[in-house]
Amino acid sequence: MPRQILLTHPQAIRGLRRDAEGWQLWNQARGWQPVQLRPDSLALPLIVVLRYRLRGERQVRSICVPRDSQAADVHRRLRVRLTFSRRRWAAPE
Repeated sequence: MPRQILLTHPQAIRGLRRDAEGWQLWNQARGWQPVQLRPDSLALPLIVVLRYRLRGERQVRSICVPRDSQAADVHRRLRVRLTFSRRRWAAPE
């Protein structure tokens, strides 16, 4: 099984947050990195698929956040933010 799926690779995404600066992802190798979420991200009750682009890169990447990876309320709040956030597709500043 790939190390990034098992979350043992230093570049595996292990954190997600949204603050005044926008959406950010965390990995052990680089810490918090600002990202631009893509419009084809998907928020369903069982899974959230985040499509994103790192600042300065053209490549679009994806991460899956299954419902059982978080408390039910946390997963629901993530889906609501992705659905209703006004600046969810804005590029990081």
